[in-house]
Amino acid sequence: MKGLTFVDRCRVQIFAGNGGDGCASFRREKFIPFGGPDGGDGANGGSVYIRASKDTDSLLNLFYQPIRRADHGGRGQSKQCYGRSGADLFIDVPCGTEVRLEESGDLLGEVINPGDAILVAQGGVGGKGNMHFVTSSYQAPREFTHGTKGEIKNLLIELKTVADIGLVGYPNAGKSTLLAAISPAKPKIASYPFTTLHPIIGTIAFDDYGYMKIADIPGLIDGAHKGIGLGHDFLRHIERTKFLLFVIDMAGVDGRNPTEDYRNLRKELKLYSPELAQRPYMVVANKMDLPASTENIKEFKRRVRVKPFEMSAAEDMGVDELSLLLREKIKGPRKEEAPP
Repeated sequence: MKGLTFVDRCRVQIFAGNGGDGCASFRREKFIPFGGPDGGDGANGGSVYIRASKDTDSLLNLFYQPIRRADHGGRGQSKQCYGRSGADLFIDVPCGTEVRLEESGDLLGEVINPGDAILVAQGGVGGKGNMHFVTSSYQAPREFTHGTKGEIKNLLIELKTVADIGLVGYPNAGKSTLLAAISPAKPKIASYPFTTLHPIIGTIAFDDYGYMKIADIPGLIDGAHKGIGLGHDFLRHIERTKFLLFVIDMAGVDGRNPTEDYRNLRKELKLYSPELAQRPYMVVANKMDLPASTENIKEFKRRVRVKPFEMSAAEDMGVDELSLLLREKIKGPRKEEAPP
């Protein structure tokens, strides 16, 4: 695991706090040597919550610390004093995280927006002190109850990126270059496949303080819908996007065929999720600055009957126009919070 910087799926074991035991005691003071029972109640144990945070973008901390415990409730005290309540544990995860039971796979919930939280393990209930067991015929009870155990859960935590637009394309199609040109994001860019190894979010900011989030997922390969080449791990990151942007290498670098690339990408999405294949989309013809793209785009339009947006991310050609067009496609950027 050396060099690991991004984790979008991990298993964790969660321990809620136990409830504190009740207390069995009797009032004993200087002038009251035989007072009645005054044992207080134990406190409730802390519960465990999963909470969405905009300041977290990976499950890396959970990966390295997969066992988390909430505080136990304090034991009841004499003089009818209650125990100290166990503090709840809030585990911060990125927005768009799903939480499932590891054994059954049942979905416990998901946190989408910053501040969303779901209860995943309930803390134990504190026990009763002996002051609760007094009756008219039983004035000196010594009975008390123990606190109950907190829940223990084995969870599967899975991140699905939340963004307005998802970039879809084969390795080396220029998605990272496009993201770097259209937003302040700084993905790794190189001339070999699989430069991007995990999803990267960029933000397109506008003069009126509106913004859009755009996600660059690692390049897909044929058979991605079957999980080949970590296909499932990559494809789930575009499930929550509103709009898809197919980035096609129109120059056909590395011997690729732009028309077949587009058709295969559409096929992979449909086989993975028919609903995802119906998502609104647009096709971007990238690398239009290279000579081979002129003939390739003619063939593309003739065979696919789709008019792509022509640009060159590397040469900053058509970048501003694409930003404005995308804004129209998703019906305006969000304004509920300032862009990061």
